[in-house]
Amino acid sequence: MWKLTVLSTIVIIITAQKATYNNYKVFRITPTTQKHIILLRELTKFHDRFIFWEAPVLVNVTLNLMIVPNYLPQFYEVITQIGVLYYINIENVQSLIDQTMPHYQSTFDFKSYHSLEIIYNNMDDLAKRYPNKVKIIVGGKTYEKRQIKGVHISFKANNPGIFLEGGIHAKEWISPATVMYILHQLLTSNNSDVRNLADSHDWYIFPLFNPDGYVYTHKTDRLWRKNRKSQNLFCVGTDLNRNWNYEWNATGIRKNPCFNSYPGSKPFAEVETKSMSEYIQSISNKFYAYISFHSFKQLLMFPYGHTKAHLDNHDELIFIH
Repeated sequence: MWKLTVLSTIVIIITAQKATYNNYKVFRITPTTQKHIILLRELTKFHDRFIFWEAPVLVNVTLNLMIVPNYLPQFYEVITQIGVLYYINIENVQSLIDQTMPHYQSTFDFKSYHSLEIIYNNMDDLAKRYPNKVKIIVGGKTYEKRQIKGVHISFKANNPGIFLEGGIHAKEWISPATVMYILHQLLTSNNSDVRNLADSHDWYIFPLFNPDGYVYTHKTDRLWRKNRKSQNLFCVGTDLNRNWNYEWNATGIRKNPCFNSYPGSKPFAEVETKSMSEYIQSISNKFYAYISFHSFKQLLMFPYGHTKAHLDNHDELIFIH
């Protein structure tokens, strides 16, 4: 087994200096044996230098691993000892970040990513433009006292409902952008299929479940994922997507608050999930489908994640997929 030096650091001053990822490289790794999986999991302990974009779980499933520049020699040594297949995917992470940073403007469009303020203003504008169809909802609140704002769209009474949600992982900017696009299409599209879908359902739409984290990705760290509540002296944030009460932390894989997938100290430990769960419960009899938008993996996923047992309508969902 390789040796990795662990350095203890005492942080005296914490600054809000903007994070940069110059010369951070991303490697694609394909574990082909269970031993590879076990050895790669050992590396997850060193999250300050080896940053897994996906957890090593399944054999023959490729994953992405970002390496802090100073630890590249160590990475090459360790990956050679593991004996796993790998190749470089991204030469310089910062160069890709620079290409996608928004050109800030006061109006909303679908040619750039936008700030939280511009997104919320656009939702308010839609409610004013379509006063008989669009109603603003404040479903929850955040640790930093922001609103979790959504809209309710209804073209006629007694429609079945669909709940759409995005942006629970702060860095996944395409998620709220996609939800906003769907929102606009439901109101403006002339496509007959879209019109039929829009007119026959009520829509509960929340583009940004994690406003604090989203603002932080714009101002400080583009790759931030969690919310912004301090967990201890050194670690900030909970993965809100893992802080709900159904099968909370069933696999028990992330107990370290510094990890990106830290599920919190208990279900609904975070005000975002607690307040939104209360709102969702209050309208649970008004919708029959809940769709959460994420990015990066190009997957269509349906329950469950904690077990291999199938839903009653598993075959139907596979057929639709």
